[in-house]
Amino acid sequence: MVFNPLYIVWNFNPVLFSVGGLDIRYYGLMWALAILVGAKFFDNFCKREGLPSSVSESIFIYGTLATIIGSRLGHCLFYEPQHYLAHPLAIITEIRNGGMASHGAAVGLLIGLWLFSRRNKLPYIWSLDRIMIPVAIGGAAVRFGNLFNSEIVGSVTDMPWGFKFVRLYRDLPLDAVPVQHPTQLYEALCYVATFGVLWWLYYRRNTGVRRPGLLFGVGLIGVFLTRFFIEFIKEDQEAFEQGMLLNMGQLLSIPFILFGIYMIWRALSRPAVEAKPASPGRKTKPARK
Repeated sequence: MVFNPLYIVWNFNPVLFSVGGLDIRYYGLMWALAILVGAKFFDNFCKREGLPSSVSESIFIYGTLATIIGSRLGHCLFYEPQHYLAHPLAIITEIRNGGMASHGAAVGLLIGLWLFSRRNKLPYIWSLDRIMIPVAIGGAAVRFGNLFNSEIVGSVTDMPWGFKFVRLYRDLPLDAVPVQHPTQLYEALCYVATFGVLWWLYYRRNTGVRRPGLLFGVGLIGVFLTRFFIEFIKEDQEAFEQGMLLNMGQLLSIPFILFGIYMIWRALSRPAVEAKPASPGRKTKPARK
């Protein structure tokens, strides 16, 4: 990586190391980090609210499998349906070629959390509220993984923080490589900001108990409204998106944005649950509405 007063030359090797022909990539490590952070947060939620350790242990299974399966199926069905419907085994055999969709991960996680909530006899909204905190910071980690892969890049820009993604243009001399928006960083920073808001609402305002559904709604808005607007300065990921008024990422974000608005309205239109702000040393019980 080279810094220039007018742009940044980005030539990062996405492979950390190789073992027997298998590449261990930073992108995969970012996904693993996101999953581990989510499990750690749920362990903290359970301790803080007086729930047994078995609850936090089961979220790792339900959350991990649902997220990975959902993100893979989401990419295959949303972005390349013709290929994968004609070759369904390629969903598994070609996974090393990449292809994970955040919208698919969101749908998979919603299903996994429903199963998790039923298994542990918890209100579904309790799980939805709390998962948004690690989802926001985990999403930032995954976007850094995209940056390491030099993928999901933005349109051409003359901003001084623009990147020259050298690995995308191997046949061009450096002078001919376009300067593009580092949209991965834009999304990552917005997700970190969303995480900060959610962390404050949960740990400082005890919103998870007082306003069921508010954390979930704020998280959906923070993640998917960010995605919706940044898509305007992204390059199209698939050929079929060319000429579309809104691309696939934006179209898939709209239902989540609308649902987030509804959840915020629902949470704020109901009387707050009377509860003193929780502290790390005091246990609280989840609302069962």
